[in-house]
This record gives sequence, C-alpha cells and structure tokens, in this order.
Amino acid sequence: MKKINLTINGQAKQVVADDKMVLLDLLREHLQLTGAKQSCDRKGQCGACTVIVNKKAVLSCLTKVQKLEGATVISVEGLGTPDNPHLIQEAFALAGAIQCGFCTPGMIMASKALLDVNLNPTVDEIKYALRRNICRCTGYAKIIEAVQLAARFLRKELTPDEIRPKPTDAKMGISHVRPSALLKACGTARFAADIAMPGALEIAVVRSPHFHAEIKNIDFTEAEKMPGFVGSLTAADIKGTNRLKYIVGDRPVICEDRVRTLGDAVAVVVAKNRDQALAAVDAVKVEYELLPEIRSTDAALAPDAVQIHPDRPNLCFAQPMIKGDAAKGFAHAESIVEECFSTQFNHQAPMEPENSVAYMEGKGEDATLVVMGRGINIHLHMSMLQEALGFENIRYEEPFSGGQFGIKLEIFTEGIAAAAALKFNQPVRYTPSIAESMLITSKRHPFDMKIKMGADAKGKLTALEMDITVDNGAYNSIGNVIINRALHMLSSSYYIPNINVSSKLIYSNNPWGSAARGAGPPQAHYALECAMDLLAKKLDMDPLAFRKLNSLEPGLTKATGHPVDQWPFPELCDAIKPNYDRAVADAASHDNKTTVKRGVGLGAAAFGIGFPGDKSISAVELEADDGVTVYAAAADPGEGNDSMLTQLAAQVLELPLDKVRAVTRTTAKTAAAGPASGSRVTLMIGGATVAALEQLKKAMDEVGSKTFEAFKAADVPTRYVGNRATVETAPLDPETGQGPSSESDVHAVQLAEVEVNTETGDVRVVKMTTAVDAGTVINPNNLTGQLEGGMDMGVGYALREEFIAGETKDWRTFKFPTMKTAFDMETVIRETPRTRGTLGATGVGEMAMVSTAPAVINAIKDACGVLITDLPATPEKVLAALKSADKA
Repeated sequence: MKKINLTINGQAKQVVADDKMVLLDLLREHLQLTGAKQSCDRKGQCGACTVIVNKKAVLSCLTKVQKLEGATVISVEGLGTPDNPHLIQEAFALAGAIQCGFCTPGMIMASKALLDVNLNPTVDEIKYALRRNICRCTGYAKIIEAVQLAARFLRKELTPDEIRPKPTDAKMGISHVRPSALLKACGTARFAADIAMPGALEIAVVRSPHFHAEIKNIDFTEAEKMPGFVGSLTAADIKGTNRLKYIVGDRPVICEDRVRTLGDAVAVVVAKNRDQALAAVDAVKVEYELLPEIRSTDAALAPDAVQIHPDRPNLCFAQPMIKGDAAKGFAHAESIVEECFSTQFNHQAPMEPENSVAYMEGKGEDATLVVMGRGINIHLHMSMLQEALGFENIRYEEPFSGGQFGIKLEIFTEGIAAAAALKFNQPVRYTPSIAESMLITSKRHPFDMKIKMGADAKGKLTALEMDITVDNGAYNSIGNVIINRALHMLSSSYYIPNINVSSKLIYSNNPWGSAARGAGPPQAHYALECAMDLLAKKLDMDPLAFRKLNSLEPGLTKATGHPVDQWPFPELCDAIKPNYDRAVADAASHDNKTTVKRGVGLGAAAFGIGFPGDKSISAVELEADDGVTVYAAAADPGEGNDSMLTQLAAQVLELPLDKVRAVTRTTAKTAAAGPASGSRVTLMIGGATVAALEQLKKAMDEVGSKTFEAFKAADVPTRYVGNRATVETAPLDPETGQGPSSESDVHAVQLAEVEVNTETGDVRVVKMTTAVDAGTVINPNNLTGQLEGGMDMGVGYALREEFIAGETKDWRTFKFPTMKTAFDMETVIRETPRTRGTLGATGVGEMAMVSTAPAVINAIKDACGVLITDLPATPEKVLAALKSADKA
C-alpha cells in the first residue's frame, strides 16, 4: 500500500492505494465520479474512461493510482454542469454528437486535451487525438463536427447563443438540443453501473463451457468456503416458469438440466463484492455429460439429428411467399441471374455492458421487486419477469442506456439479478465483463439465401425466386418475426409481379438470434440488391436507371400483395443522381492501372413501419406549473425519442419547449406502448402521443387557457390518454405469405465509393452517401445522426464484423469501428409527408443500414470484378475471389 496525494477536479485528495488500483476505480468506486465509463474490461480498447492527467488525455482504466503522486486530474465532472456547461460540452450537444451518451464523457475529455494545445486542428489531427475513443452510435462524423465547433467557440469566432435554437423557435424541422444531451455531456446521466447502491451484493454466474450438454451435478462445497460468499442460486430456487418467453417459452433464466449453447447460465453465486463473487464462481464444480453439437442448419435437419428442444422440432418455423406465377415470369424473362449468398453471426455491439440491479422496496406482502436494466419494452419485460419468477409485484425501471441496436428487446442479466434479489431479499448488482456480455446476448441471425431473378428485354423485373434458411440458434426468441419482416420487405423498392419464396427457421446449438438493427431485411436485401446489379449488368443498363425503372408505383403491390398508396422512390433516385454521376466520373478518372482499384456501388431499400396489429398508448398531462408532461414508455437508447416526444408536444400545443418534458423510463407512470424497435416509435408511440395532445389542445381551446389553474377552475380534466393502432390487423397467410403490410415506408438509396487493393484484398470505403425520404423531419440532427451511424454500422457488417462464439471476446476481436475506419459521409434528405405519419413523420433508425452492405459489395465488384457472396468481405475473401477469377 502507498499513500498518494493528488488533485482531482481542483480538490486535494489523499488516498492509500495498493499496486493494483487504477484511476478509474478511484474515481467511480471511491469518489462516485461516474462520468468516466467502463466498457472494455480495462483493456484500453474503448476510451470511455478517458480523463486528463497533468494536461494529457489518459485511459483511466490503465493508469495506476500509485503513479499519480502530485498529479492533477480532471474528469468530465470537473469541466461543467448541465446548468453551466463547458464550451466543449455545449458543442457536442449542439452538433448532435450525443446519442446514447455512454462514450461522450471520454470523447469530450480527449477533445479538451487536444484543444488545450491546438485550437485549430485538422480533421486528421482530431481523428488522431480521438483514436482511442470508440462510438457505436454516430459513425464519428458528428463527433468530428463537434470538436470543430468547440474550437470555433474557444477561438471566440462564435458563441453557443448564436446557433442554439431558442425554445420559442419553430418546433418541427429544427435541431433543438436533446433534453438529455447535457446530462450525458456532463457525466451526470446515470447508467445502470452508475447507480449508487451501498451494501449491494454482487453476482457472478457459472456459464456453460459447452454448446450442448446435460447438467449432471452442481457442487458449491468449495465456493461456500470462499471469502465473502453469501449464497447460491439455481433453477430450483425460481418459483415461476423459469422461462423468458416472447413467442415460445424455451429460454430459461437458469438452465435446469441441459445447456443448449455456449454461455448458458447454469448457477449463480452471490457475494459481498464483485471480486469475491468471481473468485467463488470459479470454485463451483459442474459435472456435464456432453451431447452431440448441432452447429449447422444442415446438421439440424439431418434425419438422425438430436432434437435440441424435446417438445419442438429443429425446424421451428417456415413461411412461404407466393405471388403470381414465378415459372411463367421466368419464361417471359430476357435475362436471368442466379446466385447464393450468406451472412454471418453478428453482434449489435452497444458499448455499455449488460449491467443490471434489483432490490426489494417495502416489506411483507406489499414489497415490490424493482428491476433496473436496459429494456426497450419495459412493460413486456416486466410481465416476462412476473411469469418467469412467479412474483407479481414488479416495477421495471430503465436507467440511461448505452446503446442497444435491437439487443435490449431481450432480457439477459435482469432475470438473474431479479431472482437473486427475491431469494436473498437484499439489493444485488450484476456487472458482467464485456466478454461475458458479448457471449450471453442475442445475435443477428445468419441467413443462407439462394436467389433467382429475371427481367424482360425492356429491363422490367418479371420474377423472383428465393430459398431462405435462417440459423435461429438455441432459442426461438422472435425468430418467426425476423423471417416475416424479411418477407414483408422482400421486394424492397420494386414491383415484382411474380414471386416464389420458401423460408425456414432452424434450431441449432449456435448463439441464438433476436432483434438487430433492421432485423431480417439487411440480410435479405444483401442478396436482392446484389442480384439487381447482376441483372443490370446483364441487361447492359445503368444500375441507378434500372432501379428507378422498376420502382413500385401507387396502386401496385409489394411482395405480400399489399398495394401501396405513396411511393416517392423514383424522386429519390433523381435526388441522388448528381452524387452518383460524380462518383462514377471520379472512379473513371482513377488510375486503375495501379493495384488500387476504385469502384461505385448502389443499394436501395424500402423499409416498412407499422405492421398489422401494432398499437401504442401514451398520456399527456397539464401539470401544476403549467408545463405539460408526456408519459410514454418510449425507450431512448440514443435515437432521440426524448426530442421527438417533446417537439411533437410543443408543436401541437403551441408551447415553448421549456414547458414540455417527457417521462418514459418506468412502468409505474407509463402504459404499455410496445417496443422501441422496428423504427416504430415515431409512427406508433409518437402517433399515440399526438392523439392525446390533440385532446388536451381541444380542452385548452374550450377552456380558453393553457394554465392548470384555469383547468381546475373549470373542472376540466388535465390528463388525456391517446391510442394509435394500425388499420390492418391480419397476419400473412401461412400458405402464400400474402396479406396486408406496413402502414408507412421509409425510402433510401445508398451510394458507396470504395478502393480495393488487389495485392492485399483490403477494402477502403472512401465515401458513403444516403438519400432518404422518411416523411416530415422533426429534428434534422437526429435524422442525420441515425443515417450516419447506420452507414458506419452497415460498413462494419459488410467488411469486418463477425461474432465467433468462444473467440469474439472484446472490441478488438469484434473489429469494432474506430476513427481509423471512419469515412466521409453525405446525406440527401427529401420530405414527403406520410398520409398516415405522425404529423407527416415516420421512422428511420433501422433503414439507415439496410442497403449499406450491398452498396459496398456492389462497389467492390465494380472496382475489381469479383462478387463477394459471403459476408463479411474480409481481405482474405477478396483475395481468394480475385485468385479464383484469375484462374477462371
């Protein structure tokens, strides 16, 4: 041990530290300065813990306290507060650089260290200064813009007041700062690991090292002797169904007798602190009897295959889609293309690990189990836990969430934390490592696809056939929904008169799949959009003109047979054409005699929102201070839903924004509004909110006042509930896949410009451009932020990212996007108000990456002549394809 004197945020501190204590732990655990975050298990891979030590940016997770004698330390809390922020913090908020906010404090501290010594940095200098800071939400473009804006503030060329939207400005179409932005910029927003729970017990979980095995015995004898051991938890302690059920109740909170995939929870240890829990869990001895591992869909469908779930066949769902006569359509085709495509297991990779806490509130029969975790459907999560745990009185609360991208449609750590709190009647915390988080969470489904497409001599599509096989992994989750979403949007932007598709969802012992940004269409569109380019080339047609020629039109039908009433896709093709023509010219002028080849690729998408049977509820209330509160269970892990709700309210009620607020993250004050997924929040929850607001507006008009006092004097209700439901409710026909489809569609064309090194196989994205029409724009910064983040995620999906069970354990092995992989971006925005939209608006978050991968893959083919049919397009695959082409 060693006594260390240092200054932290201007205050002298003295601490006795051992040789293992790092600055991050001193800040977070001893001083409760939780602005610095922990994401990468103290490997120095994420930068979320960045602080300034002696005027230099350092990773506090790697900085030993014993080496800080006399040091001056500044954490994000030492810069400013939400009421009095530093200029850099204001710049990040005004630039729209803050989405989920988990990485933001580290980004801001790295930026301050740069701007303290360089007030006019170049883009390359900004990228270098922030090279150790990663972000999943933004695609880095707005972060770079924020640093540039902060530099202008600090150079006194501009002030925040000159560009900050005022509360009295127009409510729609203006980039009003998100209500949560400065909380996140100043490090005061509390994420699950930041919640102070003195004396909370800590959880560690015994997880299966096998993909498939029987659990024969669990021995806690040695664990019980370990320091700090409090108790254990097994499936036998859970009083309910022990199943976390979406469609099928097949996923246990803790496995009873069999593990079905790597990382399944087998037993739980509870101890006085986390280190003790981890040590004790290593002492638990589990005896397994290995079972055959089914690691492919072919193996799962073999006649002698072991049935993964005794009560369900390995082929767990199938849905055909039959429209018109595909055989006749191909008979009339002038050109036909056929190809096979496959996609990888992929992780959504939010930066925040799967932290959760749980505690009992009250005593006896009136006690409430409070569960706090990252949920994007908190009412459903609450009901799932009630059934699984056999305990009714539960309140679910969502702290701020460090990204999610679909992953938090599921319950992971929350079920175990809740079960432990029930058993031990004490507050508990479950803080897994990033390696454990990546292992135990759901993944993006891999698709295997065979596709055949035909077009006539004029270039009109005549027919489409596809065979889609989806590896669902060990548990069903929402696998049926993933397939149905892919089928609903199968024909994308185009009119295809004849379609014949088969689809299969299959259990295996692989990681299980669930929601992931786009959830089905990104996989299917990869095959479709690559086939569109193949057909265009075979017909000797320009790829953009070919897409526009085949656009759906009002009155024509999607793959489901559902006619559309609005379809602004041709205009979007026109909108991106100048960018496309410039890119083609740039590629043509590139010296392709070198080993580096330049190429251009396109991908389009029509993403449906508001599917049959969807519904939401929201409430608004005029409060005693004459402000209005929106009560809606609309999770906001970064998309900007807090902006959307408050801007809608200010617009409808003609109120300044500072008179509007939103309560969204607790089941106690909101009603079930459906998930913050499927890009449905603006359309469905926003629509329900507008319905409630219109009632309140009518009441205000009748009372002749907007004050609480006037409402009370007139004996008029101050709270109003709004509902939004889709017109159609019927599902797809199980025999033909025909039926009603989404109420609204967002349209996009993406343009990729790449360089391919034919000696190394490396692909560099030079620029991505997205043209989008998502209806009326509520908040431009939020819209472009989603588009930029989606492009970045889509490029990672196309070129690098792959989850390999047992091997992918951190951000480096996942190949997380960084400043080094960042690229130029441009957005082209059109606004066609949607007839069924929320004040004309619809969603955009998922569409942002649906067509990215095919655009990149088509650009690779344009550059060097090879088509990569198996994602991701790693350098090894590109080189192998080039060598194969040379031999041919």
